[in-house]
Amino acid sequence: MTSITRFIPRFLLFPLIAAISLPVFAQNAAVVNGKPVPASQVDAFVKEFVQQGQQDTPKLRAAVTESLIMNEVLVQEAEKKKMGAIPAVKMQMETMRRNILVRALMRDFVEKHPISDAEVKKEYDRMKAQMGDTEYKISHILVKTEDDAKALLAQLKDGAKFDELAKEKSIDAPTATRGGDLGWGAPHAYADPFAQALARLKKGEYSQAPIQSARGYHIIMVEDTRQLKFPSLEDLKPAITQELQDQLWNTYAKALRVKARVK
Repeated sequence: MTSITRFIPRFLLFPLIAAISLPVFAQNAAVVNGKPVPASQVDAFVKEFVQQGQQDTPKLRAAVTESLIMNEVLVQEAEKKKMGAIPAVKMQMETMRRNILVRALMRDFVEKHPISDAEVKKEYDRMKAQMGDTEYKISHILVKTEDDAKALLAQLKDGAKFDELAKEKSIDAPTATRGGDLGWGAPHAYADPFAQALARLKKGEYSQAPIQSARGYHIIMVEDTRQLKFPSLEDLKPAITQELQDQLWNTYAKALRVKARVK
């Protein structure tokens, strides 16, 4: 009986040890030279692969685990050789640390300042109004001086053909070979006063005065017009949301910069 009584507690102890140990081992995918590789790291990488279209399979998890083990082996060797004490490496590590912190701050800010559907709709309506409802097929002639442009306008009034003058006189080489053809576009795509002049023209008309830009002087002709097909709110929502988030973040960052004491 004595030997039996001694055996029973030991027998009961094995399940107890296993129950205590299992959660510890479950937390680690592996232990490399005494240092754990957390299972949470494997889960995080697998999640990224799944988001990219791969399936969560034992084979994928085994490959991720092996990659993390190899990485840990190499990190330990680098630490053994004191690679972290090299000035250039220290600087790179510090730069990465700071970048990670800034990205974390940005994520936190975005999560706490979501863009509402109403804000997206308001911006969408503004963009749509700015675009207008007409798209233009445009040709232009670009010359260096206002006098050159006025001379070409006089030739056009005398019956010269716009495309032939563009090929002969325009200093915008890529479009000159096409008779000045700029393709289809809306006024907002161009800087003023080019955009303003374009919006006033109808099909078949050309500008009656030289239009100055940073490149020289233009004569614009509207070859054709058509109804502008503006993308739907649903199509533009992701881009608009991102743009509004960026604006909010930039405003927040600039406010912090203003408050900072910089000497």
